[in-house]
Amino acid sequence: MYIHAGNNLVLSSKDVIGIFDMDNTTVSPRGRDFLPDAQKNGRLVNSTDELPVSFIVTGKENGRRVYLSSLSPKVLGSRAKKKNIAL
Repeated sequence: MYIHAGNNLVLSSKDVIGIFDMDNTTVSPRGRDFLPDAQKNGRLVNSTDELPVSFIVTGKENGRRVYLSSLSPKVLGSRAKKKNIAL
């Protein structure tokens, strides 16, 4: 199954590790370091031209990726639940 994460981004549901709210996760020091670290290591994919509201962490055989999305975690979560994905 797949999740449409906005702006022509479609992710395989089996690869999704988690969907996170940008505002809530960047409050802690560890959360603030996560996205810059992903960008530094070439794992960050900006899939929106708008201000990102959430990010999706995926784990694939060739490594972990972090996708920025303009859709809220609530919307992405409801799309995942419609596809019977346990998050």
